[in-house]
Amino acid sequence: MPSTDPFVAALQDWIVIFMRRSMRNVILYSKKSGLSMSQLGALFCIHRGPSSVSDLGDDLGITSAAASQMLERLVQQELILRSEDPHDRRVKQIVLTDKGRRILQESLQARQSWLDDLTGTLSASEKEQIMAALNILIDRANQLEQPPEPEP
Repeated sequence: MPSTDPFVAALQDWIVIFMRRSMRNVILYSKKSGLSMSQLGALFCIHRGPSSVSDLGDDLGITSAAASQMLERLVQQELILRSEDPHDRRVKQIVLTDKGRRILQESLQARQSWLDDLTGTLSASEKEQIMAALNILIDRANQLEQPPEPEP
């Protein structure tokens, strides 16, 4: 249901455009690179930091067995390395290879490339106005994410 608040409606309109354009480019990159969206999602999860096969499955909304199969395909494509944890052989360490990091970087560039086109249509004055507004939004959004101060 659209908002009756014009400010919220404008934000919602921007989010729709931003997500549609960004995701379109990621999907096109995914097809071009021969990777599924789930595989790209796995690379992003692995890039964030250490996680187990079950954590990866949870993040992607798939079973641990499906996550393990996907990881095996990524190993075969030389996008990740999977090895035993030296402290617990039951745990697998999963890291991106140089090729995996390159693919991830290229997908980010594909997702953001349309912003360069958009930026080229804006005047210096418009860019300043938008930056000021975005900095306010970023600041307020970060404040919402901070835990509340404990009561004395």
